[in-house]
Amino acid sequence: MNQILQEVREVVRAAGRVIEHIRDSGNVDTQRKADDSPVTRADREADELLRQRLTGLLRAGWLSEETADDGSRLSEERLWVVDPLDGTREFIEGIAEFSIAVALVEHGEPVLGVVHNPASGDMFWAGRGMGAFRNGAPIAVKEGASLLTSRSELARGEFEAFAEDWKLIPVGSIQLKLALVAAAEGALTLSRGPKHEWDVCAGALIVSEAGGSVSDVFGGPLGFNQPFPKVKGILAGAPGAYSRGLQRVKAIGVSDRMNEFNEPRAQRPVAKRDFK
Repeated sequence: MNQILQEVREVVRAAGRVIEHIRDSGNVDTQRKADDSPVTRADREADELLRQRLTGLLRAGWLSEETADDGSRLSEERLWVVDPLDGTREFIEGIAEFSIAVALVEHGEPVLGVVHNPASGDMFWAGRGMGAFRNGAPIAVKEGASLLTSRSELARGEFEAFAEDWKLIPVGSIQLKLALVAAAEGALTLSRGPKHEWDVCAGALIVSEAGGSVSDVFGGPLGFNQPFPKVKGILAGAPGAYSRGLQRVKAIGVSDRMNEFNEPRAQRPVAKRDFK
């Protein structure tokens, strides 16, 4: 596992150089997907590099935000779960809070995870049973009252019920939020709405290996390589902060965005690469 983690980090760092080169060039080439979310040249080129090199490194299924999901991954025991550029809006706006996230899943559970912020150079990683690291140094969660939030969810008022007891700190990429919680730069992060598997898989393992507690927003286990590749929100933090956060969510409920799980499967949105 140490060897493959080292090789995955090298691949992720190479993808980071691609993203930074595009950012420096100013030729970002922003388009819109069918769901109106932004996608850039950096998303696409990083995805292409990661897919080519990771599947060459280890044969496994593939699930990525920027690759259409054809379901063939479901027959694989191993799966690469990848977000080539998590925090695309921050990338476009010049906010250095985006990341590349790669996880390897075996039988539905992550066994390695890497999160890299190419703007800062920070690299976070973990292997199952091996602990968590930031730039080679061991990291561990820390209790407190700092809650790392999504800017868009904060703007929608989804953290109003936390404002009195928690210090709300907006951060871009959800994978970066998870990694920063693992590194004791926040005690808790959560989302009360659905998340794609690629949004949380790598970071969830890093938090867990850093001594934190991780679940969906209801307190249930996270499962990966599911036919519908989303999880019911995310809640992750130092054990005490996690418990307080879970109690608050149970008291106030989840976002109405969670209704997506009640829709018939045929009506659920799927990962697509078609652009407007």
